Amino acid sequence: MRSSPRSAVRDCYLGGGYVFAQKARDIAAEYGFDEVAQLASNENPFPPSEKALAMASEALLSVNRYPDSSHDTLTAMLEAVHGWSPTVTGSGMDGVIETVVRTLVSPGDLVAIASPTFSFYDLAVQAQGGSIRHVPRTSDYQVDTETFIDTAREAKLSFICSPNNPTGTVTEPADIAAILDEIEGILFLDNAYVEFSDRDYIQLLSEYENLIIGRTMSKVHGLAGLRIGYAFVPDWYAPCYHAAATPFALNMVSAAAAVGALSDPGYAGRFIAHVRRWRTIFEETIPYPVVPGGANFVLIDTDPISSKEAVKHLAGKGVLVRSCDSFPGLGETFIRVSIGEDWECERFLEAIRSL
Repeated sequence: MRSSPRSAVRDCYLGGGYVFAQKARDIAAEYGFDEVAQLASNENPFPPSEKALAMASEALLSVNRYPDSSHDTLTAMLEAVHGWSPTVTGSGMDGVIETVVRTLVSPGDLVAIASPTFSFYDLAVQAQGGSIRHVPRTSDYQVDTETFIDTAREAKLSFICSPNNPTGTVTEPADIAAILDEIEGILFLDNAYVEFSDRDYIQLLSEYENLIIGRTMSKVHGLAGLRIGYAFVPDWYAPCYHAAATPFALNMVSAAAAVGALSDPGYAGRFIAHVRRWRTIFEETIPYPVVPGGANFVLIDTDPISSKEAVKHLAGKGVLVRSCDSFPGLGETFIRVSIGEDWECERFLEAIRSL
């Protein structure tokens, strides 16, 4: 008897996968709202910069051709803005992570991850057959530096997210340096939300040859739908990344929009100020414990109400937030709430007070 073709699928892909938030349109249909406050996905709620839109529109005229595989214009702009070279690009931060893992991890190689955190690190490592070891954060969700070093010493690759998703907590640059001083493997520092904090880690790149810093245009620049990721890497590593990267992973429209966005720093500055203002309001007025953080979202403990109950209650008020019960090690009473437009934040505050 012939076996089913399904038997050819690797066990890790027969179930599970990335956990997505509920769709706003489903909440609108179920509860009868014309407009839902979309606060589940850490997005920028405002339309992109007009300069980004103009350059993206111009690039559309050339989409019959493949994009420039090296995206020299974009990488030159990133290097000018941030002061580091070389810079590599990918289809979103996820694409950058996948390529980094592909270059470094062979079946059985150990990868250390400071957890709870972004679940895609696990998925990318599983794809390469790596062995994952989660290093629990402290009770206040900081990286336990000594414990992390003990594990990362044996790891080929390690991941730390700062500010961390979903807790928002920030790891001090001095702690990152202390870790790099003690490990031989590569540390991938995920800085997807770093613009909303008052920390910077780029100076560490000139001191350590085993540091990669990942960044994105999805958050502060409002280009989540165009999937633009990039990373600052050591000189020795850039050719390895390019050798492993999927050809033409970043399309020309996205790359052009990124160049336009980077040429309009005022847009990013306004959104950062908006986030910081509302983050302070959330921390001071939400009637549940809020984890202090430095991202464009906050983590809230709704105990004794479960996160699933809280999400359902808020959905009934026209507010979409993220339950964090799928993040290993976080528990069942946490929700993550992005900072949206003024009306969205105001609706959320009214709704959370009735929980």
